[in-house]
Amino acid sequence: MKLGFIGCGNMAGAIIRGIISSGIVKPEEIIGADLSAAAREKVERESGIVVTADNTEVVRRADTVFLTVKPQYLEEVIFGIREEARPEQLFVSIAAGRSVSWIEERFEPYPLRLVRLMPNTPALVGEGMTAACANARVTPQEMEEVCRICGAFGKVQETPESLFDVVTAVSGSSPAYVFILIEAMADAAVQGGMPRAMAYRFASQAVLGSAKMVLETGKHPGELKDMVTSPAGTTIEAVRVLEEKGFRSAVFECVKACAEKSASL
Repeated sequence: MKLGFIGCGNMAGAIIRGIISSGIVKPEEIIGADLSAAAREKVERESGIVVTADNTEVVRRADTVFLTVKPQYLEEVIFGIREEARPEQLFVSIAAGRSVSWIEERFEPYPLRLVRLMPNTPALVGEGMTAACANARVTPQEMEEVCRICGAFGKVQETPESLFDVVTAVSGSSPAYVFILIEAMADAAVQGGMPRAMAYRFASQAVLGSAKMVLETGKHPGELKDMVTSPAGTTIEAVRVLEEKGFRSAVFECVKACAEKSASL
């Protein structure tokens, strides 16, 4: 087996589907473990991978093992598999709030080649943003391969682990901020007479298109904003209200608070 997954929840499923659809690895070369029979059946049905209820089977059979369980279960999982780990194996963790050193300590005295990832939920639709870092035992070639896998479900950026709390705030948690923005925009459109489904479609596409303009033009967001705001027009009036209500400051403070919370966990 080339790849193994311990934990077959939504994020693991998104990663697996991206890997298979991009042709990086065939379904029969992936094995996934989960205590939940429903989770195993779902990922087997959707992706065609090999499944098991035994975490140690994944470690024995896979060259690269993704640790895709929730953070609160990671320690127990590690204690159950560490004796099966081989020095040449690569482990990849997506557990939020669990640092490279924390994971290394739980694997002691067994040496560990480890990559830590911080993906976000848009990976579920192939538009994730993932931060990646590694410990000293991981080779550049191994890191390149992990980044290639991450590219199957979105974008990836090698990032110092010292910035992972900020990554959590500006990427990991931020889909929630955007969903609130979309919901609020749609609510206002409904108040103006637009049907609910239509309102969500207009608001969502506006956000998607705006983000794409930032990424593809390389222009500063402020410059793109100025392109929309005609003198004495409707957009500058809307921007005036946003500034009056503290929109920019509210976003700034929510990102800051999220990063500080992440650092305290």
